[in-house]
Amino acid sequence: MSNSTQDKSDKVCVVVGVGEGLGMALALRFAAGYKVALVARSAEVIDRTAGEIKSAGGVALPVQSDATIESQIAAAHERIVRDLGPIETLIYNGGRRPMGRLMDTTPQVFEETWRLHTFGAFLWARQVVPEMLARGSGTILITGATAGIRPWPTSAGFAPAKFAVRGLAQVMSRDLHPQGIHVAYVNVDGGIDMPLLRKFRRDSKDEDLLKPSAIADAFWYLAHQDRSVWSNELEVRPFKEKF
Repeated sequence: MSNSTQDKSDKVCVVVGVGEGLGMALALRFAAGYKVALVARSAEVIDRTAGEIKSAGGVALPVQSDATIESQIAAAHERIVRDLGPIETLIYNGGRRPMGRLMDTTPQVFEETWRLHTFGAFLWARQVVPEMLARGSGTILITGATAGIRPWPTSAGFAPAKFAVRGLAQVMSRDLHPQGIHVAYVNVDGGIDMPLLRKFRRDSKDEDLLKPSAIADAFWYLAHQDRSVWSNELEVRPFKEKF
């Protein structure tokens, strides 16, 4: 890895989409070496997680903001830079996951899902990229899903949004890698171990599911790759699952 935790201690990581599960795990993992801004529409999880980070001696700023509204993103960005400093790493972790076939999916659900996963990533990237370009460094990591590569019939709203944000990540990586900004898409190809999923998969064993903390380690690895080997896509999946 090109940079140690010590090197990153004064730098800022923004995690957009901090809820129970992966978003929380990402914030906790990056708090080990960054000042962390935790962004979500609801205050409950970001306030609790920020408190946990501060209790452990870290620096955390909870920020309520809707990732689909440009004015709120601009205000959140301004506050983060003012209170913590320039943003080194942006993690965009859209979490909406509606289930439904074509005729079960309303136009409203389809559009709202696309706005959260794709439009929000687009808006946040446009907010942070100018300052990254100015200094010639930065990292943008985007959470993906199986549906963005191998969709099920019941992913009529979710899969198109993930396909689109994966395409956005590929466009940005080709555009920004030569300019010093690392962009990568993380395909989370499996169920994430969290209470909500356990409720529906009561027969799942621990090895059937992906640990949020282990996924967060993969994001950390990407954020610290040497630029000579920058990945633009990484897949994480249960070890026992067949291709």
